[in-house]
Amino acid sequence: MANDAVAENALRVAPAGPIEGDDPVRAVLAAYTKDLVTAVEDTLAAFLADEVDALSTVDAAMGGFAATARDCVLAGGKRVRPAFAYWGWRGAGGDPAALPPVLPAFAALELLHAFALVHDDVMDASATRRGQPTAHVALAARHAAAGYRGDPRRFGEAVAVLIGDLCVVWADRLLAHAALPPARLLDVRRCYDQMRVETVAGQYLDVLGESDAANWSVDRALRVARYKTASYTVQRPLLFGARLAGVGDDAPLTAAYTRYGFAVGEAFQLCDDLLDIYGNPATTGKPTGDDLRAGKPTVLLMLARQLATPAQRRVLDRVGAGDEAVTRLAELVADTGAVDRVERMISDRIAEALTALDTVSIDETTRTALTGLATAATDRRA
Repeated sequence: MANDAVAENALRVAPAGPIEGDDPVRAVLAAYTKDLVTAVEDTLAAFLADEVDALSTVDAAMGGFAATARDCVLAGGKRVRPAFAYWGWRGAGGDPAALPPVLPAFAALELLHAFALVHDDVMDASATRRGQPTAHVALAARHAAAGYRGDPRRFGEAVAVLIGDLCVVWADRLLAHAALPPARLLDVRRCYDQMRVETVAGQYLDVLGESDAANWSVDRALRVARYKTASYTVQRPLLFGARLAGVGDDAPLTAAYTRYGFAVGEAFQLCDDLLDIYGNPATTGKPTGDDLRAGKPTVLLMLARQLATPAQRRVLDRVGAGDEAVTRLAELVADTGAVDRVERMISDRIAEALTALDTVSIDETTRTALTGLATAATDRRA
């Protein structure tokens, strides 16, 4: 693969110490990720073109529906999950020259991600995603513009659920394209299935938390982060990659990946909690304050309530009752010290992840990439 030569050269010329404005780890990571993202997106585009064509031959409306699902998948994103899976595979001995047989498996993770995002947006009633209307909002607008009968909002949500369902079926189908021995593909499938179970279970806890916030705790909010985000964003993709390379459950690498994955995945979600309130919508592609408006019991908001004075807590307890004063509430959350606490939790988890990597013998290129991914995945606070 061409990116290997680029990255190895970057490693050789990287300065011994950091230079202001020049992060050699990120430079190496960018050299790898660019080619990987291109390969994943090319695989997705070719696969989805065939799927859309097949449904179009049945009925024009079905083709349009499939094309909408395709557009949700190809609408952008950093392709974080295939990146973690790829480096999990590389760290387990995967040969970059033998990428084509396993590339469909990496790309399948993006279809699974699209399924989760579309359904999550419906459940959260989110209006935008990546700076564009969410699927259910766009479909509702299409319903209204066409003059269809019935409630446009209800139509949009129903079709968005079907789009998510189609994406998860497509993920299964694309995974089956991986050219692996049957026994290994079955082992990979077990890891993939566990990732899906944990994602759905974590999402349920997330939904439950909004309805039962009075009985929530910081520990329970962290459990949501672990199963809703850490499992399918970092930990399981890493293990998925290791399974693709033939590494089993009892290998030291599996233990290290599990430890690293949970730490980075939790840090990723904690960073998202901060971005929801303090992020720049032009960068995140989403409006700020949705968690505040919904009264979602994130780790950040649970800590704010825990650290708040009685007067501050009374204000925070009104958040879920339609309070739109997001700017003032954001200031109040920061005043409690919760933001500083979450920042420390993120830093502690990144340190834990890098310590986990030190427990196993992996090549320095993989170590550099996983170090860079841990940092880049959680340094998104602009």
